[in-house]
Amino acid sequence: MRATLRWAHADFRAHRGEALFVVLASAGIIASLLLAGALFGYAANPWQRIFNQSQGAHVWLHTRPASDAPAGADTAADAEALSGLDGVAALSGPFRTAAATAESRGTRAGLTLRAAGAEPPHTGRPLVTAGGWLPAAEDGGPAAGAVVLERALARALWAEPGDTLRLTGPDGAPHSLRVAGIAETAETRYRPGGAPGLGWVSPTTLDAVAGGQVGQSVGLRLADPADTDFTVQRAVTVLGADRVAQVAKWQQARAEAGGDDRLLGQVFAVFGVGALLAAALAASGAIAARVRGQLRDIAVLKAVGFTPWQVTRGFLVQHLAFAVLGVALGTAAIGWLGARIPGRIGEAAQVWPDLPGHTALMIGIPCGAVLLIAAATGLSAWRAGRVPPVPVARAALPSAAPMTALGRRALGLRVPPALVLGWRAAFPRRGRTLAAVARLALPLALVTVALVAWSTLDQFRSRPAQVGLAAALTVRAQQPAGPSDAEAERILAAVPGVAAVHPGAEMAALVPGQTGTITLRGLGTAREPYPSAVVEGRAAGGPDEAVAGQGLLDLLGVRVGDWVRMTVAGRPQILHVVGRTIEPEAGGRVITTTMDALRERDPQLRPDHHALVLREGADPREVRDAVDRAAAGTLEVRQAPSPVEGLEPARAVIAALVGVLALIGLTEVLTLVSTGVRDRGRDLLALKAIGLTPRQISATIVAAAGLTALAAALVGTAAGALGGVLLVDLQAASSGVGAGIARLPQPPVLAAVAAAAVLGAAAAAALPATRTARRRLADSLSETL
Repeated sequence: MRATLRWAHADFRAHRGEALFVVLASAGIIASLLLAGALFGYAANPWQRIFNQSQGAHVWLHTRPASDAPAGADTAADAEALSGLDGVAALSGPFRTAAATAESRGTRAGLTLRAAGAEPPHTGRPLVTAGGWLPAAEDGGPAAGAVVLERALARALWAEPGDTLRLTGPDGAPHSLRVAGIAETAETRYRPGGAPGLGWVSPTTLDAVAGGQVGQSVGLRLADPADTDFTVQRAVTVLGADRVAQVAKWQQARAEAGGDDRLLGQVFAVFGVGALLAAALAASGAIAARVRGQLRDIAVLKAVGFTPWQVTRGFLVQHLAFAVLGVALGTAAIGWLGARIPGRIGEAAQVWPDLPGHTALMIGIPCGAVLLIAAATGLSAWRAGRVPPVPVARAALPSAAPMTALGRRALGLRVPPALVLGWRAAFPRRGRTLAAVARLALPLALVTVALVAWSTLDQFRSRPAQVGLAAALTVRAQQPAGPSDAEAERILAAVPGVAAVHPGAEMAALVPGQTGTITLRGLGTAREPYPSAVVEGRAAGGPDEAVAGQGLLDLLGVRVGDWVRMTVAGRPQILHVVGRTIEPEAGGRVITTTMDALRERDPQLRPDHHALVLREGADPREVRDAVDRAAAGTLEVRQAPSPVEGLEPARAVIAALVGVLALIGLTEVLTLVSTGVRDRGRDLLALKAIGLTPRQISATIVAAAGLTALAAALVGTAAGALGGVLLVDLQAASSGVGAGIARLPQPPVLAAVAAAAVLGAAAAAALPATRTARRRLADSLSETL
């Protein structure tokens, strides 16, 4: 063992540059993998990220003031009583609240106003994403007449910072408030017809709007979230069951927000596995290359009496030490400096410690990488132990592929020698060529998969009709005394920018056996059918014909062409499924037919909304304002919901992942270049001896690296495009949306990926090529053994 350690130490001193490269490569790969883990957690857990960043409350108690307590006294008493409960780590509030109705640009929504100070609360803090917090008045408190809206509510009201809202309090008196900002919160989000939204105002504004009908809300942040139910029971007991009007738990808010990552969950999981595999291959390639470069030293060790096991053990000890050192450096760098990286990567690294799975990944990724490196080192060390004491001279072995007839003809046609010789050097032997191309193609394939995910997200905005979002706006009557159906359609059709108006109605239907509920939708007429995104079969047009989402087909176990029987308001409805559509809503458990088919069952059925398909290039906000003016405020206009709204952070995450994969690819390119230069050192000296200039020799090395990268880019982009489409469609099908939403990037984008890979490889090879071209014109024992 002593001799092994002494040889390992001597080898390290003789090859410090190579050892430093292995350590830095391991550190860079581990840092990339940890950053990838942080990015996955950041994008795949949007609600948890917001909850952690805002120091969210696990429980919100909405209470009525005590009838026998003076104004304001119950607030202090409640805060003192609740803060003394075991397991309560912090309180948010109590806040005085009031119910109100907001109206903006022809849209109404219910909201709960919450009195707040000049600074956001520390616990349950709203995260302002646009505009600012409540402006301060001269007395230091927030100024009256301003409101900060929760993001989902602001979107429903078409409200932006600087807009004016019309609020109606419990007493019916109107009030005008300016939108100061828009914020995200981990509480239950606004849903039309469901939970009200949240708005933060000054105490003065709350008193003016509430008209004396004031409630109270208090948030509890718990030391152990698992004790939620027990803590709620104790809190209700302390406050009094007659005072508690509503209890909102963190599990409910998380469940309602759980669909945000359904389109990218499996994509990110594959990214994690693929990035780990690519990193392991890059590290193993670097180690194997270093072992191959020391064949002469191994032969000398065998000649002086080292056994095969001693040689194997020496390489294992040495490279495991390099791996552990590199892993430790990479992990420490991310732990200390990750949060200081600018942009989305630094933000992800900052909030990652509070996200689920952080500890497991911080331990599992480094340990897994060490084990993979150990396995790769063990295989290379075993091969080193089999090296004979008297190795065959390299001069007796071909170091590159023989010159083919095509190569000789190319030289005869005055093709640049650097290009011909670079091609010959890039593809020396089939096995080694395939291994090098495969290792470099893997990160490029993952980059292409990321671009497929990006293109799929982008089409939700640029081509919504292709993903089941043909109607950009939905219009409903504000009151029963509004315009008739025919008059409403006439008004809407005359609005500039509206291409088509489709009457629609939605209702709940019971599936056969009455074991579940689905959504039955009537949209459009037989004369003017709604442009559904049909990806299988055909559109519905005839009597009793319908199209269905993937979620409904899976729920009922039917296929396109089958008949489906359901019960609507006690009456049977039988429809023939003639097509499958992309259905982003309700998990795909939607069956859509025409209004004519529904009126056969119920002749008195009236549409409850109208779907507006806009002309190409029309601005939904301008159309909304035009509808509001044309209908004199009697119609409520809402923007059609899009499943991509909660995935906006995924765009920045995908861009960051491309950078992580590029770093892994760069490590592989550097290993490939250094291996090629060392293995073909004798050939390069021979080329110099027959008259090639140093510039031509450098060009040969650069061309070899570029051609290898080109082959890897072609293989990687093709495999990534195919795998990305299959992966996104698989995830869409499993979530109920339905396969068919995946979109390939534009050809120029794929060409840019291939060009970047080739140029990056050429740039990485430039410095080693220049150094090699300057070597003396002499062969040595190190080049022949």
